[in-house]
Amino acid sequence: MHLLNLDTTSDPARLKPIRHAVEAFCLSCGFDDKSTGEIGLAVNEALANVTRHAYSGAKDRPVRVHATYNENVLEISLRDWGNGRDPSHCPPKTDPLIPGGLGLVCLRELMDEIHFAAQPDGMLLTMKRKASLT
Repeated sequence: MHLLNLDTTSDPARLKPIRHAVEAFCLSCGFDDKSTGEIGLAVNEALANVTRHAYSGAKDRPVRVHATYNENVLEISLRDWGNGRDPSHCPPKTDPLIPGGLGLVCLRELMDEIHFAAQPDGMLLTMKRKASLT
């Protein structure tokens, strides 16, 4: 089993290094470049949503990224200590030309599974992606 643990903050300046760390982890697990980029984008969007929605733009709040790869399944969890609102209950975006609101669309399209679990003091997002065996 492969394992990655990262503690970071909700500062948008942390998006790039976290994305790169997750992408390096994916490559080390055997994901191809396309899949790695898609997973990196999903993590990037999820982290941006944490800053924007869970923390109302605050840049100094904690975020924990935990990833495991076992039996051809990548599981990435993002834990925040924000407002605890489940974004999966938000109405779907209807106009793709209006900026914003595509983060959840990306998560649903790029990952095999996503699950939001409210915590007593925040939210836990779990995303899964199965590796393609070639």
